[in-house]
Amino acid sequence: MKRIISLIALVFVFNACSVDDGNDFLFELLPVESVDIPTEFTMGETYQIKMYYRRPTTCHSFNTIYYDKDLNVRTIAIESAVRQASYCEELTENNLVECSFNFLVTSNGSYIFKFYQGQDEQGNNIFLQYEVPVTN
Repeated sequence: MKRIISLIALVFVFNACSVDDGNDFLFELLPVESVDIPTEFTMGETYQIKMYYRRPTTCHSFNTIYYDKDLNVRTIAIESAVRQASYCEELTENNLVECSFNFLVTSNGSYIFKFYQGQDEQGNNIFLQYEVPVTN
């Protein structure tokens, strides 16, 4: 009886798993082109911050917002999932995409937001930077 159960389990394991399901993805940071951000914050309030970016190809899709905080500095980027396929087409028309996140103001002073805009010729990251003061 144990042999039959083991054989059935083995058949299910080999049929349920596939090494190549045809969905190979890479993840890539996309440059933020522009941002809608308030000129000042009020302590304790929540604000929606909108970002605009371009999809380079039909195989790029939004994955998540990269968000890193260090004291009052926020570094933000768009993370795209890129399907590795031969049918991807370059997008050249106006393909501006909007995404947003909510930001809760929890400390005094100013917040510095650094939005990723790509890299320069030397490979250094470039940022669109905003300093937003907090009022009481």
